[in-house]
Amino acid sequence: MHGYGPTPQQQTTSRPSPATLATVRVILVAVTVLSCGLLGWVAMLRLAIVTRRPRDWFLLAVVIVLNVALFAFILATPDDPDEMSDAAALLMLLWIVALLAGVITYYLYVDIRHYSSLGSPAPYTAPGHPAPVPYQQHPAQQQHRSHHQPQRPPQHQPPHQPQRPQPNPYTEPTPPPTPTPAPRRLDQVRAELDELSDYLRKENREGEGR
Repeated sequence: MHGYGPTPQQQTTSRPSPATLATVRVILVAVTVLSCGLLGWVAMLRLAIVTRRPRDWFLLAVVIVLNVALFAFILATPDDPDEMSDAAALLMLLWIVALLAGVITYYLYVDIRHYSSLGSPAPYTAPGHPAPVPYQQHPAQQQHRSHHQPQRPPQHQPPHQPQRPQPNPYTEPTPPPTPTPAPRRLDQVRAELDELSDYLRKENREGEGR
């Protein structure tokens, strides 16, 4: 039964440190140069093991064949340099230079490109000690901690008061319309009509009485 805690991480292939890579490259190049190319297969063997590509294994076989042939050619030449022909000396020189240049150039180019594609190196850890894992807090501890934290009372905000529209000082207030009084002429006409009707009635009564 597994308890709570960080889950174990799978070990991934990491590239060596830059100092280690530089040391290995210097040693292999020095071995190839000091042996006049006869030990160039060592650098190619290390490259084929690292990259694990069929092309590098094939080139390793080619370099081994060239080294064996060069060694056999050197043994076949006379020990006295004066007895060696100019053609044989030139052929040996070109053979060694081509082998050195080809092995060193190809080894450094492919090795640098291979480790550059792996990314940055992993942090150094002492043997027997796993790599540090970032601490992950259990949800129960977070909930327990949240209960002990003081809660702030909610802040009461004043009620929103609507803003009254302010009068524009540049506009002149219009006075309210005043009710117009009823024309007195109409009353006067009515009064005259009433008087006229009364007068006509009196005249009609007097005419009938005669």
